[in-house]
Amino acid sequence: MAYFVGRGYSDGFTAHMAALLEALGPDTPVRLTVGTDAVCAACPNDLGGVCRTADRVVGYDRAVLDLCGLEDGETLAFGRFTALVQNRVLALGLRPGVCGNCQWNAICSVQPSRWG
Repeated sequence: MAYFVGRGYSDGFTAHMAALLEALGPDTPVRLTVGTDAVCAACPNDLGGVCRTADRVVGYDRAVLDLCGLEDGETLAFGRFTALVQNRVLALGLRPGVCGNCQWNAICSVQPSRWG
């Protein structure tokens, strides 16, 4: 989400992600999940709540939660979550180790974080 620029798997996914980013204010409570979640809702890889690349996504999710000191199922304000991700992952240059094998890595590696 930090590097989303309006390109995605499909027009539906791109529209969904843009709407989600618009709706999530700093005080919006979010429940953290390892695996398929609301962000994935319009993704073509979401096969009825199960991701086609589930192992990879679970690895990304767990790595971010571990680096931020957070737990699966935890609820916190979106602004608090993004601040933790920015300060404990992105600002420290750890993003490539978390998700550098993603097909969108070329976009993320040249974009500034929207939370930075």
